[in-house]
Amino acid sequence: MPLTFEDLLARARRLPQSGRRAILGIAGGPGAGKSTLAEELVRGLNGTGEPWVAHVPMDGFHLADAELDRLGRRDRKGAPDTFDAAGYAALLDRLRAEPDGETVYAPGFERVLEQPVAGAVPVPPTARLVVTEGNYLLLETGAWARVRSRLDEVWFCGPPEPERIRRLVARHECFGKSPADAAAWALGPDQLNADLVAATRHRADLVVPEGAVRARPPASRGPAPSAPS
Repeated sequence: MPLTFEDLLARARRLPQSGRRAILGIAGGPGAGKSTLAEELVRGLNGTGEPWVAHVPMDGFHLADAELDRLGRRDRKGAPDTFDAAGYAALLDRLRAEPDGETVYAPGFERVLEQPVAGAVPVPPTARLVVTEGNYLLLETGAWARVRSRLDEVWFCGPPEPERIRRLVARHECFGKSPADAAAWALGPDQLNADLVAATRHRADLVVPEGAVRARPPASRGPAPSAPS
């Protein structure tokens, strides 16, 4: 039987062991549905009870446009070397270490401005599972190679290419690009990055079936489970 969204919830729920915080990574190319899956997992696992799952996107580690201009990389924004990969790995270390009683703050990413925002994502000490998502969680080059070992599992989103590109173009248009510019960016710099990410698929623990997210039931999933305590 193909995996359902309920199966994904059950698998994620089992990740925290013996009270230790776990980190689940969701990888995939631009427009693959990583953020959608992460948000639905967090919503489904937290339910209506005390939140015990947090969402920390990798996109907060984009280099600012001013730094990309200085480095001459602005026209490749979104490529592996346009992120602070070492900073991201260091955050994962801090999340795993669980500073006693401290809330850990991660950077967020403002899509309207297309800029990172410091201290935008709180991870409270009550969070037993952190869901993080981004393109390069399985990359083996440079500082990205430090990321995989910090993650308990990595799931890969790989929808059919026409669907991924359609979503990506629509997203670019939604945030202000003209249809022509949106398509050019999706089929240019974004496609180079997508090809790079696709080559890391074999390192994932699970490839998420496309229908598993679409088929999720709309109703609330009830209170948060007590097992990961």
